[in-house]
Amino acid sequence: MTPSPSLYLSTRGGTRPVGFADAVMMGLATDGGLLLPAAFPRVSPKTLEEWSRLSYPQLALEVMAPFVGEDFSREELRELVERSYATFDTPDVVPVSPMGKSGLFVAELYHGPTLAFKDIALQFLGNLFQAILRKRGGALNILGATSGDTGSAAIHGVRGKEGIQIFIMYPEGRVSPLQERQMATVDDPNVHCLAIQGTFDDGQRVLKEVFNDLPFKEAKRLGAVNSVNWARILAQVVYYFWGAFQVRRQTGNPDALLQVCVPTGNFGDIFAGFVAMSMGAPIRRLLLATNENDILSRFFRTGVYRRGEVHPTLSPSMDIQVASNFERYLYYRLGEDPARVKAAMEGFAAGLPIQVEGEDPRFAAGRGDTAMTLETIREFWTRHQVLLDPHGAVGVAVALQNPLEGAVTLCLETAHPGKFPAAIAQALGDGSLATHPALEKLKSLPLRKSLLPPTKEAVEAFMAERIP
Repeated sequence: MTPSPSLYLSTRGGTRPVGFADAVMMGLATDGGLLLPAAFPRVSPKTLEEWSRLSYPQLALEVMAPFVGEDFSREELRELVERSYATFDTPDVVPVSPMGKSGLFVAELYHGPTLAFKDIALQFLGNLFQAILRKRGGALNILGATSGDTGSAAIHGVRGKEGIQIFIMYPEGRVSPLQERQMATVDDPNVHCLAIQGTFDDGQRVLKEVFNDLPFKEAKRLGAVNSVNWARILAQVVYYFWGAFQVRRQTGNPDALLQVCVPTGNFGDIFAGFVAMSMGAPIRRLLLATNENDILSRFFRTGVYRRGEVHPTLSPSMDIQVASNFERYLYYRLGEDPARVKAAMEGFAAGLPIQVEGEDPRFAAGRGDTAMTLETIREFWTRHQVLLDPHGAVGVAVALQNPLEGAVTLCLETAHPGKFPAAIAQALGDGSLATHPALEKLKSLPLRKSLLPPTKEAVEAFMAERIP
């Protein structure tokens, strides 16, 4: 029997197979691994041609449906998708356009409520959580860790939703002031912001420690919104198909080869591209871009995944040395062997590197440091009147260094530049260019946050006091 895309397995092999809704509610697998569909559906050329004529919500329905299975009817899924993307400020959801005369294209992923690509997944996930709770009853307490944008998008996805509380950890002093304000000014009583005295990796570590405390997880009905949650990845798969179709339409070449450049720290966004390629999306290569925190680009250059020190940069959402979604990709590089994955990840947690033999032609990688980021922001504003946020600028810098012969390169712009006025001011001498009305409103609001040490015990105690 052919494995079903709506049946989910753990990368470490110690969790029984579950359906889509159970996978969404489980978040991190109970054996400490990550959940993956048992198979990826293959999309025929004829179906790709049909999909290329759809609107973004219509395309999302078609891409997601095989992974959802019978847990939601087609009409229920359609309603979830349409409600999720009605909150965006453009009917295209993800506009795609040429970047001036640079020869590159850009996909603007920041048209949701918090002006970051995380909205594309988290508006959907918030509505999905609510729909599952309505079917099953009960309550959900979400714990997440963020390096910047995930937290605010998650909060805005579930704020005010009945039966849901959300607890978001972020590194105190290591997110931009506007990113913090998007989280800590939300006054809904079901929202709790935890400023962790450490790095984002400390928050990720605490997150996994809490979720691996199975008695606490079950007693407190914990759920995950970080990119460890499969529904996050699934929602992001859609814009890889969409971007490919838009580039082909705008170039007038229905057979155009495509390279997609993805600035990433946690490997979730680019893993969605890997899923899209595995399904048959017309993409020739994924180009991974990192800043100075280059554990991922080093891996694709050397085959060695080795932790380093976290360096604060102008692109804080990428200031990560432990990529929480890398394990999903490692599963395929290690022959879909859960025992090998488990041994590799346990060794990595103990301080050992992971080494993988061979290359994957579907990937290339590069690094864009702070000087390159600033120069790219400056160049694209001066020459093309395109204002990039620092994360997008890392991607564009790497794209310019790594053209693919005969292919068009689509760069993912992951956040509105208005969220990073200090970086824009450093590049251009004028931070006022980076503004957005929604962000200006936040500047006078009081912050609601709790300062905590980066320990499992402190976070569990805080949550226990607030969960009935």
